Amino acid sequence: MQVHLSALGCRLNEAELQNWANSFQRLGLSLTSEVDAADLIVLNTCAVTAEAARKSRQTVRRFHRANPQARKVVTGCYASLEPEEVAQIMGVDLVVANEDKDILVEQAKQLLDIPAMPEFATEPGESALFARNRERAFIKIQDGCRYRCTYCIVTVARGEERSRTIQDLVDEVNQLHAEGVQEIVLAGVHVGGYGSDIDSSLYELVEAILRETDMPRIRFASVEPWDLGENFFELFANPRLMPHMHLPIQSGADTVLRRMSRRCKTSTFSELVNQAKTQVAGFNVTTDVIVGFPGETDEEFEQTMQYIEEVGFGHIHIFTYSDREGTKAARLLGKITKEVKKERSHRLHELAARLKVEELGRQVGQTVPVLWESSNQYTEEGKQRYFGYTPNYHKIAVEIPPGLSPERTILNTKIESVDSENGYLNGVILDEIPQQESPAIEVKTIG
Repeated sequence: MQVHLSALGCRLNEAELQNWANSFQRLGLSLTSEVDAADLIVLNTCAVTAEAARKSRQTVRRFHRANPQARKVVTGCYASLEPEEVAQIMGVDLVVANEDKDILVEQAKQLLDIPAMPEFATEPGESALFARNRERAFIKIQDGCRYRCTYCIVTVARGEERSRTIQDLVDEVNQLHAEGVQEIVLAGVHVGGYGSDIDSSLYELVEAILRETDMPRIRFASVEPWDLGENFFELFANPRLMPHMHLPIQSGADTVLRRMSRRCKTSTFSELVNQAKTQVAGFNVTTDVIVGFPGETDEEFEQTMQYIEEVGFGHIHIFTYSDREGTKAARLLGKITKEVKKERSHRLHELAARLKVEELGRQVGQTVPVLWESSNQYTEEGKQRYFGYTPNYHKIAVEIPPGLSPERTILNTKIESVDSENGYLNGVILDEIPQQESPAIEVKTIG
């Protein structure tokens, strides 16, 4: 019996896929990347925007057209916010709310009438999910958020903050490292709020992971900038903590930030970025920006453009605001027209692309350890093109002769040039490259 796991949206959804993959394997089920080969399809949906909700609906319908016989389980934020709507979509057998995700596998087992202990069930040595991206794992450290930014529906869908224990997370990291994972990403709805419900903190968790595991590379998913204490960046003295953080600013105008109920002013954010870059060599800050928030004036948008250029970011995720029913922002006056939002988004994308190329250019000439991923690209000369990420999370490519593969290894790499059209670096590996392994089964993640 085969299971297909897919996710839309955030890193937390991907982390949850990994947990389910392990649990399904313990039941003796196998994982497949092919929708039409699956007996069970699990889709972890997103609802961060109206477009994400629409894409979630489309994906459910597409999966049903591709494999109408398979049982289908739909979960995630869209399924939690609109459970009745999801249940009415043709082909959906089970809707699992976010608060019930911990028992999703058990519910799916009952749906499929899987025996409690199949004859071929064994303890998995390596999660098949990592066959697609076996070198990196997303660790769900907490769920829920106690803050209520006016535009955010996710806090409504995810509920109150719930943190996993430090020991539980340390054990998971050690298990993943034993399976060959080289890098973890600490993920959650409110990563910086970790420990608020168990008398702990993100700082204490990172200290424990650094002390009690040998995981080579540790990263963070998106972290709200107001959650980091004054001494947080001291942790980066340990080179296993990668010099990059995604700190969402959302707007460069304080007046807009107030309407968003954000808890950080632009001046405070600038101080935080300066502190990070001063204390940690080569530190890369990436961010999120929302364009066209209700009431955003031309002057406020120009403030954002100026602020983004002054701070400088390695990469910017740009979102065009759309109303989400159930949020305070949906009730705000001063809605921005589609034409204005489109024009502002275009200008910000152009600025972001220029800033990214400038940041990439500053990397040229350096030699850094790169974690290399799998490859499915070939050059006209018959070489394979592999991609990986520098410690400060810049994408880099190399071309490797047949028979060799850097996949899942950390190798010293000389950065030689910038591919400005595609937005990544080109390099050459200086260490010895291992022989190529046989390909493994893939598990697909959407979005």
